Amino acid sequence: MKLQKTTEYSLRILIYMAKEREKIHTAKSILENLNISDKYLRRIMTQLTKFGFITSVQGKEGGYFFSRKLEDISIEQVIGAFEGLNKFSGCILGFDECSDENPCAFHSKWKDFRSNLLLFLQETNLSNIEVEEILKF
Repeated sequence: MKLQKTTEYSLRILIYMAKEREKIHTAKSILENLNISDKYLRRIMTQLTKFGFITSVQGKEGGYFFSRKLEDISIEQVIGAFEGLNKFSGCILGFDECSDENPCAFHSKWKDFRSNLLLFLQETNLSNIEVEEILKF
């Protein structure tokens, strides 16, 4: 599955922050640890704030912290906020008319896989992933 770069970085940022969930994370520390350009990082942080995943604190002791409990932030929500989930709902071969009544060659296998994938994305949240393992970028 190929996500857009902004979505990938958003997930990396949130996972990095989840490692120390109670901490206020500075843009500088995120930049140093995740190797994202400053301008791109700040744009993503603004979007993460707008979508309600994190909160921004201005000033000398400022930074970013989670707006919600980690249990309440699913991978599905993050992907959905940044690029939507349409790529997971359509025909794998790109046909407009693909259904149980008018299936493509992959329909039955893709339908089951798609259901399992969406369930995985819904059930996986920032509190139930192995943060230490995922941070090995």
